Amino acid sequence: MKARARPRIKVCCIKSVEEAWLAIDAGVSALGLVSEMPSGPGVISEERAAEIAAAVPPGVDAFLLTSLQDVDALVEQNAFVKARALQLVDALPRGAHAELRRRLPGVKLVQVVHVTGPESIEEAEAVAGEVDAILLDSGNPSLEVKELGGTGRRHDWEVSRRIREAVEVPVWLAGGMRPENAAEAVEAVGPFGLDVCSGLRSREDFSLDGGKLRAFTAAVKG
Repeated sequence: MKARARPRIKVCCIKSVEEAWLAIDAGVSALGLVSEMPSGPGVISEERAAEIAAAVPPGVDAFLLTSLQDVDALVEQNAFVKARALQLVDALPRGAHAELRRRLPGVKLVQVVHVTGPESIEEAEAVAGEVDAILLDSGNPSLEVKELGGTGRRHDWEVSRRIREAVEVPVWLAGGMRPENAAEAVEAVGPFGLDVCSGLRSREDFSLDGGKLRAFTAAVKG
């Protein structure tokens, strides 16, 4: 039997160049830079996001997390930040992904699907052919104040596994990741990568905790 590839690791809510290099030195594959959101932690200015993105070396992808849904606004935002991937945390209108791909050549498109139940499988299948990857998270876009990530909650990993089996593109798993459940997540879902934010941060000032980061990477490697 072919061995399963070791999942990649994305550390989200990066707040500074120093945090970025702490994560890079730990061997992560991607960093998440959170732009303005209706709710959730880790938001930084576009100026800070551009500064961090410029410092990220080849081989590591800077993901710009964006709640924008208008193509012109998305193109303008990333013309400033210059991230290597757009993490689209809300649903886009029909045809928007194709237009983004045309106008942002070389920028990866990663669509977030918030796993709220079995209906999320259909949602993922519908968008998979339009993007480079799907990221499964635990938000709730239907609330009056949308939850578009950063909840720290775990969703139903059985649904996530079914999505991973149903689509042809890489699947990242987010939502409630921490060192204690990383190995379980890998075994239960078999994702391309794991995405973690609050599970690696201190309770006092939300700074990236080197000890938790090392524990998480060790759990994934194990």
